[in-house]
Amino acid sequence: MNLTRDRIRSIGWAFILTICIALSAALMLRVNAVKGQVHEAESRIVSLKRQIGILEIEFQTRANQQQLDALNAVEFGYSAPGAGQYIEGERQLAAFGKPRGPGAPSPIRMSSTVTGTGAGGKADPFIAMVSPLGGAARTVEDAPAATGENVSDHDGKRRSSKPG
Repeated sequence: MNLTRDRIRSIGWAFILTICIALSAALMLRVNAVKGQVHEAESRIVSLKRQIGILEIEFQTRANQQQLDALNAVEFGYSAPGAGQYIEGERQLAAFGKPRGPGAPSPIRMSSTVTGTGAGGKADPFIAMVSPLGGAARTVEDAPAATGENVSDHDGKRRSSKPG
């Protein structure tokens, strides 16, 4: 086999091209590895910034607590409750009560609902409705629609609730 100059030259170019492709692939792998490291470093930086923010908030909170504690001790004289400050029951609470002085307002009392009796003497859970005009108490059984009485519409006309 006789190798000519052009043949050797084309084989040389192919060899150089193969070496360049191999070096480009190696460089590409190295660049991707560095990109992965950069991405990992960036995510770690974000994580550390979050931790620093949390620590700054905690530091400010504790500083405020110390400042409030000092202010309470100096200005107001507040302190945390001790075990002897808790009340064991209603009798101990009542012992702290004082009799009302002259001219004191009467104590506030809570009202309770009174249930009426409905038809048949059974206890009615609803309070009887009172007409604002007549003041007479009405129950559900006295309603005009149930008894068939004439009722006024909203425009003042009379109508009958009986069918027909």
